[in-house]
Amino acid sequence: MGYKIIRKKVLSPTVKEFEIVAPLVARRAQPGQFVVLRVDADGERIPLTIADYDRQRGTVVIIVQELGAGTKKLGRLEQGEELADFAGPMGNPTHLHNLGKVVVIGGGVGIAAIWPIVRGMKQAGNHVTTIIGAKTESLLILVDELAGYSDELVVATDDGSRGVQGFVTTALQAIIDRGQAIDQVLAVGPAIMMKTVADLTRKYNIKTIVSLNPIMVDGTGMCGACRVSVGGATRFACADGPEFDAHQVDFDLLLSRLAMYRQRERDDVEKFEHEGGCKVHE
Repeated sequence: MGYKIIRKKVLSPTVKEFEIVAPLVARRAQPGQFVVLRVDADGERIPLTIADYDRQRGTVVIIVQELGAGTKKLGRLEQGEELADFAGPMGNPTHLHNLGKVVVIGGGVGIAAIWPIVRGMKQAGNHVTTIIGAKTESLLILVDELAGYSDELVVATDDGSRGVQGFVTTALQAIIDRGQAIDQVLAVGPAIMMKTVADLTRKYNIKTIVSLNPIMVDGTGMCGACRVSVGGATRFACADGPEFDAHQVDFDLLLSRLAMYRQRERDDVEKFEHEGGCKVHE
């Protein structure tokens, strides 16, 4: 049995949103968790953070950025088509408690991952400041949705096309400089972004949580590709996380491991494009 796509929305040229019929996953899904899917029987396993879920409708929303061959293939699916596999929810959910004043940061497609977290943090009674960042305004997603559950929403773009010109850390530094108390920061996005957030908050002794979903491959811990050093101990992002204490993560090791796969990813994309973006279902 396949998993039907009942809605597709193009958020930007390379970012697509899908609503998938998966009642068993929707029944147990929590903010911070992820699914592992395959486009077809021969496809690679793709771990994606759950962006939203509707238990009554039995659907799960995922947002995918087309980077590698697998995500490009996924992005070309249309409403009415089906995925071969859609397993989950996996990973440990975000701890949603009334902590006081929290800052939730999303960079790039990581904005999709913070949407249910922001909503959950607000519903738990927190004062929520949300910071989202992208290279340019056209790549921002879920701005209105996040604003609806944020006491303050700050937008940062690299080129200054919307909000603060600079990175998410530029906006975070401004909040710190104005003397606002922060009980916890939670960041999701590219690994280098999470590292810079951790480096900044460490100086002020602000508790910081990061989601290491960008380094996951298999989603079960069996492949070992997502192993990371946390507090000097080896952990697996998919099985032990995906959320960890940012100040305990060895980001230098993490970034070096990510670099190991870049050439393979480029080769796969070139092959996919050379073959004309092979048909999803042969």
